[in-house]
Amino acid sequence: MEKERFSLLLLEPGEIYFEDFSVDLLQSEYGNGSASLIGRLKMCSKSVVFEAKDNLRLPLVKIAYKDCLRIFRWEPSSLQSPMFDCSNVLAIECSQFTEMLNDNVVQPYRFRQDRKTFLFNFHYAKLEDYLQQLCQLHRASTLHAYEQNSMIATIVFSRHNRVRFNPLWLDNLYEKILVDYQVDEINPLVVNPGRLLLTNAFVYFQPYNNIQTYPVQKIRLKAIKSFTKRRFLLRHVGLEIKWRPSESTILDDREDSRLLYVSFRNSSDRDNFYAQVTAQPEFSVVEQIPESITLKWQNGLISNYDYLLYLNSLADRTYQDLTQYPVFPWIICDYNSDSLDLSDPNVYRDLRKPIGALNEERLQRLKERCEEMGDPKFLYGSHYSAPGLVLFYLVRKYPKLMLCLQNGRFDHPDRMFNKVEDVYNNCLNNMADFKELIPEFYDTDNKGDFLMNKMKINFGQRFDGSPVNHVTLPKWAGGSPEKFVQLQRQALESDYVSANLHHWIDLIFGYKQRGEEALKADNLFYYLCYEGSVDLDQIKDLAARHALEVQISEFGQIPKQLFRTPHVSKLLNIDPVIGDPNNPEETGTVPDLQIELDAQYFSHKDEITSLVVDKKSTGRSIFTTSKDGTFKCYSLSERRQIRSVPISDMPLSAIRLTSEKSVILGCWDNSITIYNLDYGKISQVIAAHDDAVSCLSSVKGTDLLVSGSWDCSVKIWNDFHIQAVIGYLPLEDKIVHLDSSFSTGELRIVIGTASGEIFLWTLTLHGRGIKTTVDSQSHKQILQHREGSVGAVQFNRNGSLVVSCGEDKMFNIVDVNTGMVIFKRSMPTAIFSLCWAKDDKYLLMGDNTGMLYVWNMLEGTIQKEIRVHSDRIYCIGSTLDGQIVTSGRDDKNYCVKIWRSSL
Repeated sequence: MEKERFSLLLLEPGEIYFEDFSVDLLQSEYGNGSASLIGRLKMCSKSVVFEAKDNLRLPLVKIAYKDCLRIFRWEPSSLQSPMFDCSNVLAIECSQFTEMLNDNVVQPYRFRQDRKTFLFNFHYAKLEDYLQQLCQLHRASTLHAYEQNSMIATIVFSRHNRVRFNPLWLDNLYEKILVDYQVDEINPLVVNPGRLLLTNAFVYFQPYNNIQTYPVQKIRLKAIKSFTKRRFLLRHVGLEIKWRPSESTILDDREDSRLLYVSFRNSSDRDNFYAQVTAQPEFSVVEQIPESITLKWQNGLISNYDYLLYLNSLADRTYQDLTQYPVFPWIICDYNSDSLDLSDPNVYRDLRKPIGALNEERLQRLKERCEEMGDPKFLYGSHYSAPGLVLFYLVRKYPKLMLCLQNGRFDHPDRMFNKVEDVYNNCLNNMADFKELIPEFYDTDNKGDFLMNKMKINFGQRFDGSPVNHVTLPKWAGGSPEKFVQLQRQALESDYVSANLHHWIDLIFGYKQRGEEALKADNLFYYLCYEGSVDLDQIKDLAARHALEVQISEFGQIPKQLFRTPHVSKLLNIDPVIGDPNNPEETGTVPDLQIELDAQYFSHKDEITSLVVDKKSTGRSIFTTSKDGTFKCYSLSERRQIRSVPISDMPLSAIRLTSEKSVILGCWDNSITIYNLDYGKISQVIAAHDDAVSCLSSVKGTDLLVSGSWDCSVKIWNDFHIQAVIGYLPLEDKIVHLDSSFSTGELRIVIGTASGEIFLWTLTLHGRGIKTTVDSQSHKQILQHREGSVGAVQFNRNGSLVVSCGEDKMFNIVDVNTGMVIFKRSMPTAIFSLCWAKDDKYLLMGDNTGMLYVWNMLEGTIQKEIRVHSDRIYCIGSTLDGQIVTSGRDDKNYCVKIWRSSL
C-alpha cells in the first residue's frame, strides 16, 4: 500500500484532525472514466479532505466547511439505480474546493471556484454516527472566528472524553497510573490533541487520532534526557521532553522522534505533571545550572553558537514552535566584497544596537513616528522573529510549512528570500523590516541546505523574468552555501564578536529588553510582544481574547527575560575547548585531583578565626589567629611551628601581613594591634571601633588597611601604621567579612553582614602612602542579599569577580562590573570558608561538616570533595605551588593541616 500523503500541514494552522473513513468518491472527475474512486475521507475541525488510494498523481481534495452550502445524506432520484446502499452516502454541496499536491508535487494549491456536490459512500462506518457532527462543524464555520473556535473546542472536549486509555499498553501489571491530562502536541503550525499519562515508570502520549502509525508513545522515565517547562503563546503551559531513543519504545517498535512538546490547558496542570514526574525514583535528569553554562562560555569551554542556542532554549525558544523560534543576530555587514577579512572590525555589524537602530536616519524617522502616536508607544511596528519571518528564510527547505501558513500560496517571487545582500540592506533601510537571523545561518552541520532549492520547486518568476531558484550568495562565499555558512560561523566565533556578543544578549535576553532600558537602547516593540503584558486567562470576552491570541502568534514574541543586570563579556586570549552546553561530559574529561595530608599542627586551644599564607616569604609561612587570643606562625619548609604570641585575653578575629615584616591583628576588644616580627613585640595598639573588630583586609598595591566591626561600620586606614581614617561607611548590621581590590586609582571593598547583605563600596584614591586621600563621592551598592549570615566574601585576583558563601548553603560568583551572577550552586551544608587557588582556576571551600570542595571554575564543576576535618572547617588558604592549608576541628582538638595537591 502506498504511503499516505495527507499530513496536518495540509490543514489550516492549528486545525484539528479527528479521524478518517474508507469511502468511495462517486461520480468522480478524477477517476479516469471510472464512476467512483476509492480513498480515505479525513474529518477535520474546519474541513474534510479526500485522498485517493493508490494513485499519487491525483490531488488531495479539501472542502472547507465555510465553503459548504449543504451537508446532508444523499437520496438518489427515481431515475438513478445505484449499485450500493444509498442510505450511507454523504453529500457535500460546496461553492469552491481546493486541490493539493497535484501530480504529487509540492506547489501552490489550486482553488476551484466551481459549485459542486461531492458524494462519498462510506464502506464501514455508519453515516448517521457522523453526519450530526459534520453539520455542527459546518454551523460553527458560519460564526465569527472566536465563536467557531469555542464551538470546536466544545466538540473536541466531548469527543476526547470518550477516548479511553487501554490498560494493555502498560508495561507490566505492577505499573501504576498516577496522573492523566488532556494536552496538545505542538509542532510547527500543527496542534494535535492527545492524552499525556504518567505512571511510576513511563510517560505515555496517546494521540486522539490515527495521524501516527502507533496508538501510543511510551517514554521510559529513566531514558529522559531533559525535561523543560516552556512558555506557549506567552502562557506558562508548555512542556518539552527529550529522551534517548535506545531507552524509549513505541508500540509498533518503530523509531521515535526523541522529542515531545505539549501544551496543557492551564499552568497548574502543567506544574502538577512536572512535579509528579520529577518526584519519581526512575526519573534521573541532572538539571543544568544556567550560571555554570555562562561560566563555561565566558571561559571558552562553549562556543558562541552553542551558548546562543542555550540562551534561546532557556528563554523558551524552540524549533517546535515557529512563534518562538530560536533567534540569532546578523553578524556580518559586508555582503558585497569579493573576499572577507574577519580580522577587520568594519565587516561586523554593531552588536550594541538592535537591528532597527543600525541606520541612524531610519531610526530618527521611527522616533518621530513613535512620539506622535498615543500610548502604548513603540518604535518598531514589526518584530525580529515571527513565523512568517522564520519561513521566509526556510521556505526552500520546508515549503509545506509556508503553504500551510499562507493558505496554499508562496510569497510573491520578488518578495522572497532571493539574495542575502538585498535582505540585509532591506533590514537596514525598510521602515517595516527589522528581522534578525535564525540558527541555520551558522549551522555548519547542515551545510547551508536551506539556501538551495533542492526540491526544484517552482516558486514563480521575478519581475525581471528570472525564476526563483537558489539564494544568491555574497561574492566572498564563492557560490557555495557550505562556505557561506562556514564563514558566517567563523565570524560568530571571532574575537570581535566574542568581545561584543554580550551587548546583543542584553538587547534580546537581558536588561535592555524592556522598560526604561529598552527605551534608552532604542529597543522598544509593541506591548503585546512582551511576557506579562496581558493575562489571556483573565480575558472573558472571547472576541477580545481571540484577537489577542492572533496578534501574539503572528506578530512575534520577545524571549523570556533571562538577565536583569548587564551580561558579562567573554574572556579572550584563552584556549577554547568547545563542547555541548547540554552535555558537560563532552567538554573533555578532568584528570583526577590528588590531595594528600602532608603535615598537621594541634597548637591552638580554641576556634581558629583567620589564616594567612605568606606567599612572598622565602620560607613560606602560615599565620593563624584564634579565639584563644594568640597568633601563631608555621614554616612550610621547616615543617614546624616557629612562633606563638599571646596578644590579648579576648579572641583575635583577623590577621593581615604588611610589607614591613609586621602583622596586623583585629581583636574583640575593639582594637587593631600591630606586631613587629623582627623585634618580636607589639609596636602599636589603636582603639579602632566601638565594638569587636571582626575582619581586616590589606589593600594590595597600597599601604591601606580596611577594617570591619560589629559596630556596623567599615573604616579605611591610611598606611599600615594606622595614621588616620580616610574612609568611613556606616551600615545597619554587624560586619562579618570583607575583602578589597585596587586597580587604576579605584578601590573596591566588598562587605558581608550578619543579616546576609553583600555591599560593594567603590572609592577613588588620590596620592600614595600617608598622603592618600579618597573622593568625598563614594558609591555603595547592594550586590546580593542572602538568607542568613554571610560566611565569607572574596575578590579574585583582578577584582572582576566576587565569590560569597554563608548560612543559606549557597555560594555565588558575581561579576563586579555588571552585577550579574555568573555562577551559583546550593551545597549540602553551610559554607563559611573559601579561597581562590592556582590563578583563580580553582575555588576551595570548606563546610560545617569538615568537607573540602575543590571547584574547577573554568567548567563550573566539582573536581574533588574530601573530608579533611571531622568538624567545621574554619579557614582555607593556598600556596602558589598548589598546596592547600585548612584549619578546623578534629574531635575536640583545633588544628591546622597542610595538604599536598596536584592543582
